[in-house]
Amino acid sequence: MEAASAAGGASPADAFRHQLHGWQTRMERALSARLPDAALVPTQLHAAMRYAVLGGGKRIRPALMFATALTLGLAEDQVEGAACAVELVHAYSLVHDDLPGMDNDDLRRGRPTCHRAFDEATAILVGDALQPLAFELLARDASLPASSSVRLQLIGLLADASGSFGMAGGQAIDMAAQGQTLDLAGIEQMHARKTGALIRASVMMGAECAPALDARLKAGLANFAGAIGLAFQIQDDLLDVIGETAVLGKTAGADQALAKPTYPAVAGVAASRLAVSALHQRALEALEPFGERAEPLRLLSDWLLARRN
Repeated sequence: MEAASAAGGASPADAFRHQLHGWQTRMERALSARLPDAALVPTQLHAAMRYAVLGGGKRIRPALMFATALTLGLAEDQVEGAACAVELVHAYSLVHDDLPGMDNDDLRRGRPTCHRAFDEATAILVGDALQPLAFELLARDASLPASSSVRLQLIGLLADASGSFGMAGGQAIDMAAQGQTLDLAGIEQMHARKTGALIRASVMMGAECAPALDARLKAGLANFAGAIGLAFQIQDDLLDVIGETAVLGKTAGADQALAKPTYPAVAGVAASRLAVSALHQRALEALEPFGERAEPLRLLSDWLLARRN
């Protein structure tokens, strides 16, 4: 793993944190280079796009793509454009989720949400502009494989993860269920779409950049991504209950205030923690065919599920 040499004799966990910081720094630079300059007309829209995307965020989805690339022996350069595309879609979804017509949040990543920093109409347009920019990158970005078939697969994976059977559909289910009661199966379906779909796409788009990958190994990555995506959202539900606003960078207790159906609300905190642990174990088992090569993904999954924000 690249982090081992960079961090000298550090422990694997310390080396991974060094690697993660490197990915976050890389993404800030890569996204900044691909976003329109704020001096270009329309200046307010471009400034708001940069505000929404840059200057914060854990870059979890790009990290998953980079870790997948390392697992498959690919260079990070080969997936950077796809990592930017996924992060642009994620950023647009946060801007729209925060709007008054959705979750009506005032705080994101420890600072005012986009519609508070600018205005509601600009925030809507930010999402409208970030989404097509993501697909433009998949079609044209020079860092991605030249193969048109690979690019079409990348576009299809991100489109599936973003639409009514993915992220947007999950948000629709979430909104319709506010104040209602969902069972655990319903909550898992909502989470699999709203959050899990884009996490799965991050891993599978990385795999798509290695078109010769054995089908059995690709299935292992899909199983890993499905388990870690659900575990991540259950952990997020838990943090809304037990976390603090200053640590989370967003308003703690927002789900409860909106009467949203969450895993802890149905199963309780203790059962939710057990579910995260079981899904984590399932994710690790899915990586067994890769042997030591999958250590980047193992360490990333450990970090994701031990996080406090």
